[in-house]
Amino acid sequence: MTFGARFAAALADRGQFCVGIDPHSALLHDWGYDDDVAGLERFALGAVEAVAPYCSVVKPQSAFYERFGSKGIAVLERVIADSRAAGALVLLDVKRGDIGSTSQAYADAYLDPSSPLASDAITISPYLGFGSLLPFVDTARRYDAGLFVLAATSNKEGPEVQEAVTSEEFGGRTVASAMLDHLRELNSGATPLGSFGAVVGATIDGSGLDFDLNGPILAPGYGEQGGTSSDILRIFGASARNVAASSSRGVLRLGPDPVAMRDAVLRANDELRTLLG
Repeated sequence: MTFGARFAAALADRGQFCVGIDPHSALLHDWGYDDDVAGLERFALGAVEAVAPYCSVVKPQSAFYERFGSKGIAVLERVIADSRAAGALVLLDVKRGDIGSTSQAYADAYLDPSSPLASDAITISPYLGFGSLLPFVDTARRYDAGLFVLAATSNKEGPEVQEAVTSEEFGGRTVASAMLDHLRELNSGATPLGSFGAVVGATIDGSGLDFDLNGPILAPGYGEQGGTSSDILRIFGASARNVAASSSRGVLRLGPDPVAMRDAVLRANDELRTLLG
């Protein structure tokens, strides 16, 4: 199955809530763990055990594992493997973006099934030009993996780039609109859903942007950061059914209690299901 098909099936089966497993130093301490590799392992694997059987998508942020070097990456490999074994899709949040052979090397590291870091999908940055992402696109197609391209993020610095208007040569549209247009083209004709998605903040205004991509959408900022189910419907309209609403701290702050974290996932799925159908 393509990633788009797996994504659509996972949302239909498990709901539209995505849990970020981000081992912030402060959260490790909140759980009563030391900020070291042993604490990282207990935290990350405990979170996986609590939430991965119940959510459609798990999204580990690579940076919080990389800060511990090779031993941290080894924990990340286990997070990926254990999450997939529990039935969740793994979206590895790496936000890579480069050109040529370097892009290809990143794509091989995260999307080739022979890699210990192989995930169902990754986040990537298009701001060296969308064409620089072609090695990622080709590799994702080869291995039925997915990509989530930064398009309209909710951080306050984002509009400086994303709302800038391109020259007439590139359509005279905002950068965010250009990214969405490229994704729409990549997903054209795919059923039930294309494999090339967008990252769009759950708290943005969203006016003037067309989110009918025939592809998946990741909406970070849901829950603790202020995004609501009503915002998902307001921003994405008919495309809201293709949105994975993502939260990290809203779930992880309830740890290390696995029941509390599990129940938070179930509540979020119920809330999204009630409003979005």
